[in-house]
Amino acid sequence: MGDAVLVHDEGHVRTLIMNRAKSRNALNIEMGDALMEAVHLAQHDTSVRCLRIKGDQTFMAGGDIRYFAEHLDRPAHEWQVRIESLIGKAHAVVTAIRTMDKPVVASIDGAAAGFGLSLMMACDFALAAEDALFTLAYINIGTSPDGGSTFALPRHVGAKRAAEIAMLGDRFGAEEAYHWGLLNKHVPQAKLEEESMALANRLACLPTKALGRTKALLRQSLHTSLEAQLRGELEMFGRSSLEDDFREGVAAFLEKRKPDFRG
Repeated sequence: MGDAVLVHDEGHVRTLIMNRAKSRNALNIEMGDALMEAVHLAQHDTSVRCLRIKGDQTFMAGGDIRYFAEHLDRPAHEWQVRIESLIGKAHAVVTAIRTMDKPVVASIDGAAAGFGLSLMMACDFALAAEDALFTLAYINIGTSPDGGSTFALPRHVGAKRAAEIAMLGDRFGAEEAYHWGLLNKHVPQAKLEEESMALANRLACLPTKALGRTKALLRQSLHTSLEAQLRGELEMFGRSSLEDDFREGVAAFLEKRKPDFRG
């Protein structure tokens, strides 16, 4: 995956560090490929029970505008192939995160702009530094959004606020992002690493398969009926109850001790 994304394992938490600091971690082909590979590896590594995504110095400034400028004069069909390839990689990353059966935590320092905001919304949890800045920004370069942001944003903040964020392209801070439902928490910049890692470690100690099923149930609830959701809950509970972590959870409850889940 090259140097565009660095990987760090600590216990059962894997951290992906976007590593194009000179371009503020802007998305290009290399970054898209590296993120996709890293997310897939985390999904299939049974030692990983929680995935954390952060940036080197800043989270992500969106698409690489210099990359766009370098290729704009190419023939229309060639440009179309290039841009569809880049966006396709970004969309594959979002899909992989959303469907991964492990929890994913975004740790936001600096800025989350354009696809950076889309990537943050794809994660299950998002913590940010108090001085972090956010913007969808696409409209400011004359295009419509990508990265699933037009799907996620109305579900996070409601239709009117989503229109404001997407169509005006204004910047907003962590306090607003928290109150609008885009963040779980905002903390002093000096505490961000500690706080986001603490959350990831807490998730990594929970029953991983049950977390994955909970994540799937929450995701499907956006487009299913109550009856279908109840059937899904019945099926998922039944699966979980056959596993060792359920036995451990019941035993720990009765013995009044902390459970030792194995994922």
